[in-house]
Amino acid sequence: MTMVRQTKQRQAVIEILRHTRTHPDAAWIHNQVRQELPHVSLGTVYRTLDALARDGVITPIERAGQATCYDYRHCGEDHHHAVCRHCGAVFDVDAAYLPPLPQQAFPTGFQVTDIRIEFSGFAPAAPVQQIHKPQAFAPAQML
Repeated sequence: MTMVRQTKQRQAVIEILRHTRTHPDAAWIHNQVRQELPHVSLGTVYRTLDALARDGVITPIERAGQATCYDYRHCGEDHHHAVCRHCGAVFDVDAAYLPPLPQQAFPTGFQVTDIRIEFSGFAPAAPVQQIHKPQAFAPAQML
């Protein structure tokens, strides 16, 4: 973990993400930060987000063809994400409902330090014609 210097800009980004229960993109975060710090640049926000992601404070959520979203990692609220392939909406998935993988699933000696699972599919509001029937998914099949 690198040492992130706590500038006013970085603290503002952290506070905005900490109090946001959605998954905003950098432009939205920039707009919010500018309400408090009018002269902060979009580049500063991107560099701050990159540093916070490297340090594990936030999680970037990349969506094909759309802006990357960010999620503050609230202590004790382990979750993953489901991303709608039609509209790009991001939903939280409680990690408690997912079975753990046995150690045998990993190479000998491999130590897991972080888990990020992203589900891709269609939100309930997605147009029916966009949805192709996927193969049945059962978490037990992963083991």
